[in-house]
Amino acid sequence: MPIDYDKLKNWPFAPVEQSYSVNDTILYALGLGVGSAPLAAEDLRFTFEEAEGFAALPFMAVVLGTPGFWVRDPESGITWQKVLHGEQGVEWHGTVPVAGTVIARNRVAEIIDKGEKGALLYIERDITDKATGARIATTTSTTFARADGGFGGPSGPLKAVHQIPDRAPDKIIDTPTLPQAALIYRLSGDPNPLHASPEVAVQAGFKAPILHGLCSFGVAGVAVLRECCASDPARLQNFGLRFSAPVYPGEVITTEIWQDGKDISFRARVDDRVVLNNGYARTL
Repeated sequence: MPIDYDKLKNWPFAPVEQSYSVNDTILYALGLGVGSAPLAAEDLRFTFEEAEGFAALPFMAVVLGTPGFWVRDPESGITWQKVLHGEQGVEWHGTVPVAGTVIARNRVAEIIDKGEKGALLYIERDITDKATGARIATTTSTTFARADGGFGGPSGPLKAVHQIPDRAPDKIIDTPTLPQAALIYRLSGDPNPLHASPEVAVQAGFKAPILHGLCSFGVAGVAVLRECCASDPARLQNFGLRFSAPVYPGEVITTEIWQDGKDISFRARVDDRVVLNNGYARTL
């Protein structure tokens, strides 16, 4: 069944209510490898509830209020076995609470028909604090439905791609990931067996379970937060990137950063392959 543009554009997402605890906040940070240097005070503030200035990592917004793997619904018209997570971004309207209950409202902002190349689904999520009604963050993501183009939808406009400066990076940060990183990170809300089961990973064409793209996203985010914001979540306004290659748990993610005033460009490599690209952040 091909995509029905109007039906998918108006997909009836129910509001998602999610409560989380301080332990969940710490578990998310540990899943990104934060705390691997136990004497680093800037890391301890995200992994020890009694630390001075204890705070949630801002990137935790991407795991709050998710609608689940909704494209598996046959009514969506999407070939879910062929979808890829292409891009992820987040804009903060305030700091992420260390614990609480949030209400998230998801919507399909647009669907781009790329013909034989597939389709792009632009998804937006607004996250608010249930107790206060305050807006916390807006997340944006692009799902690449590789098998579902040619349904007669609009061919644009496409999202602009941030270009990395044509000069050597100002900062280079190496972040080793734990061999068990995917097994920890999946406890923050993505139980896809691709990240845990060797059998499923091989069936999907990988040599072993791969790290979640949003885990790599967070690893690069922590590098930017440390180097450009002195580990202060309140100083980060937005953050986004493209996923370009998988990462295996245990590999070293090298984040390259270019800083031009409040504008930050970045990408990440594992050895010679770029795994995250076209990264952009802005500080306050």
